[in-house]
Amino acid sequence: MNKMLSGAAVAALSLAFAVEAAATEWNVSVWGKRRAFTEHIEKLAELVSEKTGGEFTMNVSYGGLSKPKENLDGISIGAFEMAQFCAGYHRDKNRAITVLELPFLGVNTLEEEVAVSHAVYDHPAVKDEMAQWNARIIMTSPMPQYNLVGTGEPRDELAEFEGMRVRATGGLGQAFEAVGAVPTSVPATEAYNAMESGVVDTVAFAQHAHLSFGTINKADWWTANLNPGTVNCPVVVNIDAYEALPDAHREALDSSIDEAIAHYLANYGELLKKWDSVLEEKGVQKVMIDDAVLEEFRAKAADPIREKWIADMSAQGLPAQELYDLVQATLKQQRGGN
Repeated sequence: MNKMLSGAAVAALSLAFAVEAAATEWNVSVWGKRRAFTEHIEKLAELVSEKTGGEFTMNVSYGGLSKPKENLDGISIGAFEMAQFCAGYHRDKNRAITVLELPFLGVNTLEEEVAVSHAVYDHPAVKDEMAQWNARIIMTSPMPQYNLVGTGEPRDELAEFEGMRVRATGGLGQAFEAVGAVPTSVPATEAYNAMESGVVDTVAFAQHAHLSFGTINKADWWTANLNPGTVNCPVVVNIDAYEALPDAHREALDSSIDEAIAHYLANYGELLKKWDSVLEEKGVQKVMIDDAVLEEFRAKAADPIREKWIADMSAQGLPAQELYDLVQATLKQQRGGN
C-alpha cells in the first residue's frame, strides 16, 4: 500500500512539474495608462490566456518596467518579453520603419494604416534591422492622423507656425520644422507638463492621446483637418523568448494578432464617433484649415522631406525607395486599384 501511495505521489509530483514547465509568463512594457492605444495588447493577453487555459499569461506593465524611449533596449537584453515603442523615439535604431512616419503619406484610415505598417514590417530590411535588437515586430498600433491642440488664438495660417513650439516626433517634427516651427520630442507622458509650463505652445497627438495625457484639458482649439501624418508604434517581442515558446503557445500568440487588431479598430472607432462631443464638453474650438494653407504646407514639407529621407537612408544602405514604393503600392491595393 505504501509503495502504491509512493507511486501515486511521484506521479502527482511529476504531473505538477510538467504543468509548471508548460506555463509561460511574459512581462509586457508599455507606458501611460490603459487606453485606446494599448487595447490590442490587452486583448492579445486575454486571447492568449483563453486559448491556453491560463498556461500563457502576459503581465502588462504601464511604466513599471522601462521608460518609453528605452523599451527597445529592454527587449534587446531580454529585460522583458514584449514591448511597445514609437519609431520617432529613437529613429537611428529603427531607420527602416521611419518611412511610415513621413509626412503626408496619403493614409486615410486606420485600416490603411494597419495594411501599410504590416507590409513594411514584413520587408526583409525591416526584419534584419529589428533582429539587431533581438526584436520581432508582431503588430502595429494604428493611429489616425495627428492634429494640434493649442492655447490662445488658433494658428490656422502657415505664417503663424513660425516659431511655434510644438510637441511632435519623427517625420511630424520635421514637417513642422519645415514651416518654421520648433519641434520637441518629449515623451507622451510629459506632454501635459510641457504644455502647462510653456515649454511648448502646441501638442500634436491622435485623439486618444489628447484625452489620455490631458492635453485636451489645456487646449483652447484643435485643428480638425491639418492631418500632416502620424507616428508608427510597433509591438515587438524578444526573439529568444518567442522562439522558446512551446508550439501551442506560439500558435496561440500568432493566431490572436488579427483578432486583437480588429478589437483595437472597433474600440478606436467608437472614440472617433464621440470626439466632437468631447470638444464641445471641454469648450475646445474646432478649427478647419483652409485648403490653400494645407497645399502650402504639403509643398514645403511633403516632397522635400520624402526625397531627403530616401537619399539619406539609401546612403546608409537601406532600400529606401523600395520601402516608400511598398507603402504606396499597399495603399493602392487596399483601395482596389490596379
